[in-house]
Amino acid sequence: MQADPGAPRGGALILAAGFSRRFGTDKRRHQLPGGDTLLIATVRRYADVFADIAVVLREGDDDLAAELIEVCPAARIVTARDAALGMGHSLAAGIRALRSDWEWAAVALGDMPWIRVDTLKTLRQAFAARAFTGILQPRMGKRPGHPVLFGSDCFAELAGLTGDSGARSVLARQTVQHVDVDDPGIFEDLDRPV
Repeated sequence: MQADPGAPRGGALILAAGFSRRFGTDKRRHQLPGGDTLLIATVRRYADVFADIAVVLREGDDDLAAELIEVCPAARIVTARDAALGMGHSLAAGIRALRSDWEWAAVALGDMPWIRVDTLKTLRQAFAARAFTGILQPRMGKRPGHPVLFGSDCFAELAGLTGDSGARSVLARQTVQHVDVDDPGIFEDLDRPV
């Protein structure tokens, strides 16, 4: 997808620096029935909607980074040197690397490739209508899901995150606007081999 030259710059920030402890092996490389690995399937889904893609990996993931660039040549790879300390560190590394270039970020998880393209388009359009400020999150029923879209007004707080709770602390302190969708993919991740 091509970026709209007049629109504020932003894109999908895909967090994929975890260690798959519950999974037992590196789930990012787990092959799905369609032939793609879990992470490649996720990146493809987001690349269908967002012109700019950044993927946060851990140190030593050079071969995985090469695979991602082959599938999505425009993808930017960000290394989270302290990824072992938790998702907050990975998210912070991604925001710090992008905040001078992006005015908003759709923060996504690398193990969630089943979100529908039309849901991602709806979220991107809804966020654009809000002039790229605040926080927007999909919701099905009363349950919120992923990805979460953040305006640059949240970047300073996101860039300081630590620990393993991701952006929960930011979501708890900020007003979040929800977009109702009919898509169970906003909840579905892969934590155990199938």
